[in-house]
Amino acid sequence: MLRPVLQYPDPLLSKPCEPVGAIDDGIRALVADMLDTLSTVGGVGIAAPQIGVLKRVVIIDVSLEKEQEDAPQDFRVFINPVVTVLDPRPHEENEGCLSVPDLRAKVKRPRLVALDGIDLDGNPVHIEGGGYYGACMQHETDHLDGKLFLDHLSFLKRSLYDKKMRKGRK
Repeated sequence: MLRPVLQYPDPLLSKPCEPVGAIDDGIRALVADMLDTLSTVGGVGIAAPQIGVLKRVVIIDVSLEKEQEDAPQDFRVFINPVVTVLDPRPHEENEGCLSVPDLRAKVKRPRLVALDGIDLDGNPVHIEGGGYYGACMQHETDHLDGKLFLDHLSFLKRSLYDKKMRKGRK
């Protein structure tokens, strides 16, 4: 089922998520809704809090690893994901977010990371990546801790975006 994507400054987006205990029908339905939403609105990843559910679940397009523009999308589910930094040297990517409309900005993150979690069958899942792919892993898991990519921007860039948002709501 398609669900609305929460937009900044919705307060749910700044709340940390609870770990998933048992993988039950509720979690399977959540993942199905996330996939439906992501395939409808587009994007390379989505986190459960973006559709209003404070659970530690993300979906990431692992075809990004291939770094080919024509690679078919291949979405993978990560439940209770954990990011491990493999190379802390900074790398800058241009990021955007389904929950932060009309803004793309350069964000510095560690160059290479690993992402570990479990899939819908309870099996361990592990991927590693750098560049845009690694940034995507970090971006989506940030959502689970109540962080947006805006939190990585300078005070000035963040203030300008906040001002633009307030002006648009008037």
